[in-house]
Amino acid sequence: METKEKEAEALITEETVNSEGQDKSRKKKKMARAVMSFAVMTVLLVILFFAAVNIGSLKVSFGDLLGGLFVKYNEDVATIYDLRFPRIIISMLAGAAIAVSGVLFQAVLKNPLADPGIIGISSGASFAAVLIIAFAPTLFFFTPLFAFLGGVLAFFLVYSLSWKGGLSPLRIILVGVAVNSMFTGLSSAMNSMSGGNMSGVASIVNGNITMKIWDDVKTLVPYVVIGLILAVIFSGKCNLLSLEDKTARSLGVNVNTMRITISLVAVLLASISTAVAGTISFLGLIVPHIGRILVGSDHKALIPFSMLFGAFTFLLADTIGRTIASPYEVSASIIMSVVGGPFFIILLRRSKKYAS
Repeated sequence: METKEKEAEALITEETVNSEGQDKSRKKKKMARAVMSFAVMTVLLVILFFAAVNIGSLKVSFGDLLGGLFVKYNEDVATIYDLRFPRIIISMLAGAAIAVSGVLFQAVLKNPLADPGIIGISSGASFAAVLIIAFAPTLFFFTPLFAFLGGVLAFFLVYSLSWKGGLSPLRIILVGVAVNSMFTGLSSAMNSMSGGNMSGVASIVNGNITMKIWDDVKTLVPYVVIGLILAVIFSGKCNLLSLEDKTARSLGVNVNTMRITISLVAVLLASISTAVAGTISFLGLIVPHIGRILVGSDHKALIPFSMLFGAFTFLLADTIGRTIASPYEVSASIIMSVVGGPFFIILLRRSKKYAS
């Protein structure tokens, strides 16, 4: 009898050791894949940046570009610096902000289909920005603030109208689509009432970043940098939100306060980007999902990776948009909609457990 017990204990010990070894091996593989994903994405973003700089009627070599920027005046480089650099930087900043906003909304709402464009946050911010540009142009420099307030209003509507003894992922999407349609319609009406002549209104409504200048970059940078830093700070809290509310509360977490705080950061990132780059749908949906496949669900890795991947994706969409029908341009928002629509349908069909 003792011999059998010893054999059983030996088997259990062996299985435990094997299991621990397999867990360590899986963790190492995940870590290696995450590190590789970060490295590859960084290299791709740098390559795309220099490719975007050189796409157009003016082309300069890498050496001439660096020389013209830091050593000696070069007319071609100066032209590229004034016309292309603001657009490229805005694409990268807005892409990073919208992608991270999508990650935060998915964590807060516990809904993998949440996206600031789909659930109406971007359209609410867009409508507020359009109102300021159309009726109070003297307050133009406060546009980001009003866009933020519009995003907060849209989020409040979605959250409150979706609440029915709890949050249903399907109800969030349906209410969000309705809120999005309402604000999009109002923004389009404002654009029509202005005769389509107000470039600021049209660019926000249509998500067009063609004529952006360095002043737009200066407007976007401080808000996006602050928002992204806050998102990184709250990355650990986002992991806690993935737990059941009861479990999180048992750990001493004030779930409601945390949810509201992280939501405000997400609204800030989405709203400010919308005020400058216009309404961009599906970017905040596509990037987090692919990011989870590559670096996992830990928000401490997912949020920084989404910054890189979001910047790359939106810059790629803008670069494709200005080359695919040259000399004409296709808006980056249209490119994202064409790609994101089928992606959303595929996710919706696969996420049967959320259809309740």
